Formats: sequence, C-alpha cells, structure tokens
Amino acid sequence: MTKADKPLFTHHEHALEKAYQVCPECGSELTIKNGKSGAFLGCSNYPTCQFTRAVVEHERVEDKVLPGSECPLCQSQLAVKQGRYGMFIGCTNYPQCHHIEDSQTHEDIDVDCPSCASKKLSGKLKEKTNRFGKTFYSCDNYPKCKYVLNNEPVAQTCPECQWPVLIKRTMASGEVLSCPQKKCTYKVKAI
Repeated sequence: MTKADKPLFTHHEHALEKAYQVCPECGSELTIKNGKSGAFLGCSNYPTCQFTRAVVEHERVEDKVLPGSECPLCQSQLAVKQGRYGMFIGCTNYPQCHHIEDSQTHEDIDVDCPSCASKKLSGKLKEKTNRFGKTFYSCDNYPKCKYVLNNEPVAQTCPECQWPVLIKRTMASGEVLSCPQKKCTYKVKAI
C-alpha cells in the first residue's frame, strides 16, 4: 500500500464506523428503530440490553427570562422555554404555576356550541390551533363538551335537519356552506 492510498483507507474505516455503530453498554450493533416519537437508535441485543439514543441530537436551549413580564396568575416573571412541541412562553414558577401564554391570536367567531345548546348549557365555539399548526374549532366548555369542527362554523340553521350550525368549506367550485351532520347532505354555494 502506498502513502497515497493510506488516507483513503482511514476515511473508509471511519465511514464504516459511523454506519455500524456499537452499543456502549454491551458492544452489539445499533440499529435504527421506529417508535411513537419517531426514529431512534436501539441496541440489536434488545430486550437483554435496552440502550437507546436519538438519531439526531437536539441542542437543549436554556430558559430565557423576559424582563418586565409578569405572570397573570402568580406575578412571577415569564420566560421563553423549550418544550415537547417547540418554543413557548411560560411562567418561571413552574410546577407551582402552569400558566402558558397563547402564542396564536385567534379571532372570536361568536358561534354557540350546538352540542351545549341541546343540553341547555352555554358554550361557545372557539378557534384553536393544534400542535401541527392546523386550525380547528372546539367548545370552550372542554372537557365537559368535546364538540369539534375542522372547518369554520357559521351561525346559520340547516334548512334540512335544523342543526343550528353550518360550516364554511373551500371547494374547487368556490366557498360552500354545508351541514356538519354526517346524515345530512345540505350544501349551498356561499354568498
């Protein structure tokens, strides 16, 4: 082997070392596995060895206190924190105080919850955002009322089934108002 070949050989060994990583606990090969939280590296000697490691190491960000901010519940300072679903603003007095600032500004739609209305309760549908950024509309009496709509509700009664709410959907033909009840087929072009 010449001197020119030697650097190529060491780079190749290094690449194989990365491809076939070994478990630091038992020396077996690490393999990529999938779990409910996504892909991870796990020991091939499982269940005897239960070593796991993230495929991509994420850098942990320290909480950054926001000067001049005040928690509306306990008057402690607020801080920018990193959580399971990303960055958020929360109280520095956690776990005694569970206050989290609402990062999305939702417009008030002022539509009564039809499920609560049928039970003689006063609930309103509110615009919310899930952890993936998708907008949905749910009752503000949650968890007592679990009524949810995926499309924007409109305070109009369905002429076919008398359901007190219609939903606004965008179709290929334009905006359409339709009944959210599965058994009802009412649909009209929005004005």
